Amino acid sequence: MDILHTKLQRLEQYLKEQRSAVIAFSGGVDSAFLMRAAHRVLGQQAVAVTARSCAFPERELDEARALTKAEGIRHIEFDFPAFEVEGFAKNPPDRCYYCKTAILKEMKRIAETEGLACVIEGSNADDEKDYRPGAKAICEQGVLSPLKEAGLTKSEIRKLSREWGLPTWNKQSAACLASRFAYGEPITEEKLLMVEQAENYLHEQGFGQLRVRIHGTVARIELSETDFARAAKAEFRYKADKALRKLGFSYVTLDMQGYRMGSMNEVLKRE
Repeated sequence: MDILHTKLQRLEQYLKEQRSAVIAFSGGVDSAFLMRAAHRVLGQQAVAVTARSCAFPERELDEARALTKAEGIRHIEFDFPAFEVEGFAKNPPDRCYYCKTAILKEMKRIAETEGLACVIEGSNADDEKDYRPGAKAICEQGVLSPLKEAGLTKSEIRKLSREWGLPTWNKQSAACLASRFAYGEPITEEKLLMVEQAENYLHEQGFGQLRVRIHGTVARIELSETDFARAAKAEFRYKADKALRKLGFSYVTLDMQGYRMGSMNEVLKRE
């Protein structure tokens, strides 16, 4: 057996030992693979749970719903009032810790109500490479990370997802809309909507992996390098500038480094 499938075997054994579980499900690559794995091992004792909030893109929620329906797995949704969470609107560097804590507490409550043994989530072996304050919340709440325990990396998860025929195997990386804000800049519902609509517009224009980062009323667009040539064309630039200004942005810029995960973390001073 190769290393990849040895890790898969390790994952399945780990899930089997849990007996039943709530899966923190966003519809992304990792949580979709974890959901499929848990459903294969635990059957109806695996339940997907998704938090609905103003920071969760509507298109992602629609895709999550479609996938659970296609997989035949029970899907529970709950409303998460992000602006009621301490620290969310003020947007400190550890904002994710506060949100993740509140979300996981509710998922634990759902697990208890449903008679399920634990809550599992989709962090993988690569996630320790970036600044992730939410990891502290995962640890504190006693939530399990089976993919990390099995040593599975993002590329390995994509490879297995493709092998299993999961439509998410090549899905673009997604994240909470609050991650588009520069730390310390207040988060508002109006600006969350501006970011979501701007990203929707760019996706509709055929661009793939991207982020629209917001700095005041400045949009900083991160695109994959393969999309740079098209984005540089005058016809697109004028059209996109007009569309995003109409959403409320004063200036629209293109980040010369392109898309990369956690670019807002680059300004943080690490000791």
